[in-house]
Amino acid sequence: MNEPVSRRTALKAGAVLPFAPRAARAAQPNAKAPEGYADQLSYAPGDEVKLHISSTKCDLELFRAGPERKSVWKHAGVNAGVHEVPRDASSHGCKWPVGATLKVGADWPSGYYECRMITQPPGQKEATGTLFFVVRPNAPGRDAKVLLQLATNTYNAYTNWGGYSLYSYNGRHKVQGRRVSFDRPQQSQFNRWELPFVQWAEKNGYALDYCANSDLEFRPELLKHYKLVLSVGHDEYWSAPMRDHLEKYIGDGGNVAFFSGNTCCWQVRTEEKGRALACWKQNFGDDPAYKTDDHKRLTSLWSHYLVNRPENALTGVGFLWGGYHRSHGQFMDGSGAYTAHRPDHWLFAGTNLKRGDTFGAKLPDYKTVGYECDGCELAWKDGLPFPTHADGTPKGFEVLATAPARWAPDDCEWYEKWPKGRTGQAVIGTYTRGGTVVTVGSTDWSFGLRGNDPVVARVTKNVLDRLGK
Repeated sequence: MNEPVSRRTALKAGAVLPFAPRAARAAQPNAKAPEGYADQLSYAPGDEVKLHISSTKCDLELFRAGPERKSVWKHAGVNAGVHEVPRDASSHGCKWPVGATLKVGADWPSGYYECRMITQPPGQKEATGTLFFVVRPNAPGRDAKVLLQLATNTYNAYTNWGGYSLYSYNGRHKVQGRRVSFDRPQQSQFNRWELPFVQWAEKNGYALDYCANSDLEFRPELLKHYKLVLSVGHDEYWSAPMRDHLEKYIGDGGNVAFFSGNTCCWQVRTEEKGRALACWKQNFGDDPAYKTDDHKRLTSLWSHYLVNRPENALTGVGFLWGGYHRSHGQFMDGSGAYTAHRPDHWLFAGTNLKRGDTFGAKLPDYKTVGYECDGCELAWKDGLPFPTHADGTPKGFEVLATAPARWAPDDCEWYEKWPKGRTGQAVIGTYTRGGTVVTVGSTDWSFGLRGNDPVVARVTKNVLDRLGK
């Protein structure tokens, strides 16, 4: 009888052995991603942060966003528990218990902070979720003279967690919500809009302090410490107190730069001390404010004739005279560039632009005019645009550059005063009324910074250097 031969010895000898498949492995199921939210939108150094988390045991790590992601805090083995989602979570919050707490470090710089939550139950694949909050400055205005208020209201308006947002397209059964809560996991838009601006600014030596939209409403005393306040990206939802306080700041000599579009388009009312937003939009007749004699707080378009406070009076431009570019079926083949009309203005210093030159779209993946745009009613004389001021645009507003934009039909036809088919403009312009206000009339301005567009970078630098120091 022959001796047994090992498989390895046989293979070395060149023998052919019968195929012996490995035992089939069961596919590892995906773990449910941790979810959570902070109990406030912004905190000061020394404040306690309460994190409401739904997850099996998870690890937490907190990062500050900037040119580099910097880890500032870690906590392992959080046993928060998995919690049910209330039927009214979209409008009235999750009411989850606190899963973890932390104290904002005294040396943490002001900024946007993202908490990464990681879980890996036995036999399951790792799953990750995130939540965010903003850290306000320890000493407002001491280390920076520029305040960036993040568009946190807009983040919440588009979040459909729990079934509903302030939009029907992503709502359960295509139903549009009327109230949205911050006490639920948020779908932040920071990485898309504000992050490219933050990375460019901090990389180039510009010191910024940070706050949330709601801080303009509940902490207006912040404003007096700054030379310049910024709005970047998609800053669509504003409450009346936010706007009141910023307009007073401008009147008192403060400067504002709107590197944003679709800005201050919808009025919202804050509820539960800022933890929820109400906005009835097209259904303004159902808003409780409609049944009163004062329609100034009606949560519809700021430019709606019943509200009669067009955003133009703040920003110089508005969505009714703007619209879409390379989005929503409008100007889908558009260049994504502005045309310069008054290249001798200080805003364009150092750009070498000439009248009629285009800018902001030389790089194919970084178009500066796009998505949603704001403009004003224009009259053209000798090839140059001038505001008519009939739409609320302030006296003294100077139009520096434009790009075509148009509303989509299904967006505007609910508004009876809308002239169908109107083509508007994304408008770069500026005016002074106490302080100086600059607007670029496009959500996508920061894309030009991400792509290092030389004209977009120089214009941004000119604004920060002239108005922020």
